[in-house]
Amino acid sequence: MTGKTQAVLLALTLAMTATLAQAGDRETSGKLLLTGGVTSLEGAGGGGLATWATVTGYETVDEVGANAHATLVQLPDYQFRAGGVAVGFRDRVEISYTRQSFDTGDTGSKLGLGQGFTFNQGIVGVKVRVLGDAVYAQDSWVPQVALGVQWKKNDKDAVITAIGGKDDSGVDYYVAATKVLLNQSLVLDGTLRATKANQTGLLGFGGNKNDDYELQFEGSAGYLVSKRLLIGAEYRSKPDNLAGLKEDDWVDIFAAYAFSKNLSVTAAYADLGTIATFKDQRGLYLSIQAGF
Repeated sequence: MTGKTQAVLLALTLAMTATLAQAGDRETSGKLLLTGGVTSLEGAGGGGLATWATVTGYETVDEVGANAHATLVQLPDYQFRAGGVAVGFRDRVEISYTRQSFDTGDTGSKLGLGQGFTFNQGIVGVKVRVLGDAVYAQDSWVPQVALGVQWKKNDKDAVITAIGGKDDSGVDYYVAATKVLLNQSLVLDGTLRATKANQTGLLGFGGNKNDDYELQFEGSAGYLVSKRLLIGAEYRSKPDNLAGLKEDDWVDIFAAYAFSKNLSVTAAYADLGTIATFKDQRGLYLSIQAGF
């Protein structure tokens, strides 16, 4: 995603926010603030690193909700950008699309790829709630459960082959369980993902070290400081498919603030470990989401 494309997406996000604000305050209907999550790196509703069982948007079982998002992760040697849209139908089905860009900047020259070499990836996702209600079933310990699939396509097939990757496209499958405990002000999620993706697919799928699907875990725990502010932490395990390109698990500490049901901002300190031989990739995660 180019800088110009990012600027256009951000402008559309803000324009959507203004339009929705003019339509009136909807905070008295639909889901509670922040209980639907924000937008994950791959475009699905959830945390920043983890995908939740919640369906994006603030729609009820009789409505349609949607959002647009723009995300930036600034690391010592790389920059990650993403933007996309998601639609939730009747709090049951979610369809999402996001476009990711992984900019190697000055590091591209050191890796022999060239200054500012950028990997791009498109992700189409579908999620279906199959059981429970994360928020309104407070008399039950049963979580909300959703099944999901994400189809991913990278645009750097030649480079992926050169580093030992097997494919430039792949499919992830996941099952997520999310529970909001209102009396304890807690939001909890656990997700199992079957994947071959290297760095979520930005470095391709499968590799010369392993080319089989593996189960990975994603977990989030958040505390609702107020109805507008959620703080917490996330963990995401990663496969390690490429010989010589070690891949570490990811963690973050985050804060998500909802100005209204139409606009929220998430900031985090993310530790992504080693990426393409460069260690200690820690930095700022910032995401803006507008919708209804």
